[in-house]
Amino acid sequence: MPATSDDGLIENRTFDEIRIGDQACLEKRLTMEDIKLFAIMSGDVNPAHVDDDFARSTRFQEVIAHGMWGGALISTVLGTQLPGPGTIYMGQTLSFHAPVNLGDVLKVCVRVTAKDEAKKQLDLECRCENQKGKVVIDGQAHVLAPTEKIRRPRTAMPEVRLAERGRLHEILSAADHPEPIVMAVVHPVDRESLLGAVAAAEHGLIVPLLVGPAGKIRAAADAAEVDIRDIEVIDTPHSHAAAEKAVALVREGRAASLMKGALHTDELMREVFKRESGLRTERCISHVMAFDVPTYPRPLFITDAAINIYPTLAHKRDIVQNVIELAQALGNADPKVAILSAVETINPKITSTLDAAALCKMAERGQITGGTLDGPLAFDNAVSEAAAEAKHIVSPVAGKADILVAPDLEAANMLMKQLTYLADATGAGIVLGARVPIVLTSRADEAITRMASCALALLLADHQQRQGAAPQQER
Repeated sequence: MPATSDDGLIENRTFDEIRIGDQACLEKRLTMEDIKLFAIMSGDVNPAHVDDDFARSTRFQEVIAHGMWGGALISTVLGTQLPGPGTIYMGQTLSFHAPVNLGDVLKVCVRVTAKDEAKKQLDLECRCENQKGKVVIDGQAHVLAPTEKIRRPRTAMPEVRLAERGRLHEILSAADHPEPIVMAVVHPVDRESLLGAVAAAEHGLIVPLLVGPAGKIRAAADAAEVDIRDIEVIDTPHSHAAAEKAVALVREGRAASLMKGALHTDELMREVFKRESGLRTERCISHVMAFDVPTYPRPLFITDAAINIYPTLAHKRDIVQNVIELAQALGNADPKVAILSAVETINPKITSTLDAAALCKMAERGQITGGTLDGPLAFDNAVSEAAAEAKHIVSPVAGKADILVAPDLEAANMLMKQLTYLADATGAGIVLGARVPIVLTSRADEAITRMASCALALLLADHQQRQGAAPQQER
């Protein structure tokens, strides 16, 4: 019997209802918000849990969960499911076998192993496994089971919101089910590139192919204490050859995505853009950032801040279509697209307002599909319903935008950096419009950001395969 029914009631199982062998489980993904809340509640601010810089110097090389966070989840199962409300903890033993990393999904199960009829007490085996089936915590619980039936409304807890990367973890959760994508990692000769690729592989997002100088790749792995023995390394003499080989792997069908390692973006994209041997399609290639902005109630996609400097109207049509497709891959069937300018009225002296009007008309005529467009909209009108109402803007997009399309690269880049440094926003980036998704990483990216970018590539590739929507025709 579930702990919580569809009508919001929580219910226990009495001692007499419980049989040896009965079990209950829950699953929970570890987020940075979980770690921060546990640290606030417990006062345990060990830097291994809350300090990214310190954590990189430890044997685990990234932030890990407090050990007792897993113990708290065991308590949750006992107190809400088996036996449930009325349970009294009598004792608990725990053994810790492996760390719980950001993004890990714990399956926490308890199983009844013994009943004491006289004392109405139970012994339960406790077990926490990560998403790979590895046992990270196990132990035994001893509880006094309830003897009277309890069924009552579940207590509504106050919502706590920290400036945290919750949206990125939602992206990871969305990517739990598709099969991992084969990703050629280009020139991963530094610690950050290898850690990102290995973490994404461990979370079932990618099957990496490490393309670059084999000696340098293995030396970097040794220095970072990363085990790459089970990962294929494709030897090339230098970064340019690595980019060329990675693109060739895609054309040969051996790889279904690319990830930039320790080389310049231009060096990789030069190979992608080649007409005869590259990965161009009929679409304009563009870049999108999927942002988690703590003060905004939904994921926010911003485009294009990395590829097209001053896009033409034709380019903008493709840029819009590309980002709509990505939003749909993440489950938004009809994303709201705001075409940004400095003002919300059409002004012939401001080209971006004319482009916005033309893009909206193109959507009306079916030249752009899958989303709801409006523009021109100033930034405040796009993201604030109050600002839109104050200017008497009646629009299905104003104040509720899922996607912000900037007039040019300069505007998009400044907007992204303002959100990052002034609004504590964090984003995962991806290049669209090529034959395959391309993950562009930065040395400053955290592991969760790199994994979320890989998850975007996986979700987009899976969506395109299911919809038959991947652009294939070369220019």
